[in-house]
Amino acid sequence: MTAQDSATDGSAIAVSGGPTGGHTPGDGTAGGDTAQGRDATPSPSATRTGTVLAMLGVAAFSLTFPGTAWALTGLGPWTVTTCRVVLAALIAGGALAALRVPVPDRRHWPGLLVVAAGVVVGFPLLTTLALQTSTTAHAAVVVGLLPLTTAALSAVRTGVRPSRTFWAAALAGAVVVIAFALQQSGGAPTVGDLYLFAALPVCAAGYAEGGRLAGHMPGWQVIGWALVGCLPLSVPGAVLALSAEDVHLGGRAVAGLLWLAVGSQFVGMVVWYRGMAAIGVTRASQLQLAQPLLTLVWSVLLLGETLTPAAPIAAVAVLVCIGVTQRARVPAGAVRASHPGRTVASETAEGADRIPEAVDRNHSPAGANQDNRP
Repeated sequence: MTAQDSATDGSAIAVSGGPTGGHTPGDGTAGGDTAQGRDATPSPSATRTGTVLAMLGVAAFSLTFPGTAWALTGLGPWTVTTCRVVLAALIAGGALAALRVPVPDRRHWPGLLVVAAGVVVGFPLLTTLALQTSTTAHAAVVVGLLPLTTAALSAVRTGVRPSRTFWAAALAGAVVVIAFALQQSGGAPTVGDLYLFAALPVCAAGYAEGGRLAGHMPGWQVIGWALVGCLPLSVPGAVLALSAEDVHLGGRAVAGLLWLAVGSQFVGMVVWYRGMAAIGVTRASQLQLAQPLLTLVWSVLLLGETLTPAAPIAAVAVLVCIGVTQRARVPAGAVRASHPGRTVASETAEGADRIPEAVDRNHSPAGANQDNRP
């Protein structure tokens, strides 16, 4: 439902779907329901914190391709993918067990499976296969397209339609990044491009669904349960990969694998999902426009690749696009409440791309337990 649809319904009740929102406990009356559903727009400080967390996630992800290149110096692509999942899952499982975090409700597991398929298995495997034949600079094109792909999937998932200015700036940023990455590789498509473009919708779906779930549980639990849920497949997969592929462990290979497991697969995802829950999937995704340029910097420092003079120009253009998308108004949308006949309006412009839900008096509000206490 669009913003105009919700505006015409005078009985619409706005609720907060993010971790920063608060709800007044209902008293069982109609008035209690109204108070309980009243929207709480994130404060400027909460928005700033969410932006910083999302940027830290982008910084962690910018090292993923260089880390993968390092890991591939001593391990095969299937070994890299499965072992990083197993190591990250052991860390996440230990944290979940130590804090006695309860198993998520059954209604959240379909979303967790999407996260697992997208960002735990699909994107890492496809990009690792691509990096066997592509340089990190060329592979960065997939990251340049991710913000637009994520925003599009999020809009479809939530029914929210961002403004034309937002889409124009997002598209312009994506075009700049694509043109820059293709210029670096000479513009010729490679076999690795098939893996890279296949990874786009897979990862975007995982990001969008993970951002939605981060409005109902702490971000680290989203990726934590997704990782743990993959253990029945990742452990046998790692055993088979280690027996089938050559292993030549060296300092770079070990460092690359450890970064992929700890930095990219777990810590990066924790701060990324927490940031998305605070500022919304669509806006957080646009911060990723800076990720390809950061990756190019790391490729110079860590891999010895050479950048062309076009890099500073592309960096300035991308930063301008990011600024526009962060200031562009995101119109409010609406979704149906769980109660028949009731319409629930989504959040205001600061967080309209998060999916609101009706509040259940018998459960904690969405985004509760942000301190990660059991």
